Amino acid sequence: MKAVLAVVQGQDTVKLGNALRQKGIPFTTIESTGGFLRERNSTFILATPNENLENVLSVIAENCQTRNEYVSSYPSAFDPAEFYMPRPIEVQVGGASVWVVDVLSFEPL
Repeated sequence: MKAVLAVVQGQDTVKLGNALRQKGIPFTTIESTGGFLRERNSTFILATPNENLENVLSVIAENCQTRNEYVSSYPSAFDPAEFYMPRPIEVQVGGASVWVVDVLSFEPL
């Protein structure tokens, strides 16, 4: 058995949740916030038999797309704030960060 932890951008949360429900894959979500852009995320937690892992990963990949966004840059600690001219920078967001962990024991209580 495998435990899957997937951190998903907020825009993809509903789409992924609906897709997992359609496939009959049980999961739990925890609302979270990203450290870099400080945007809303959801962390999906689920367990799956080894033989179903590829199916779970494909559902995640199909429903969590990366996209480019522009965000304001922050002033450098070395530049005086009075000379700071904010410039938007392009960053890639979305997709999913997925961890797959072996489960030694699973006890549904």
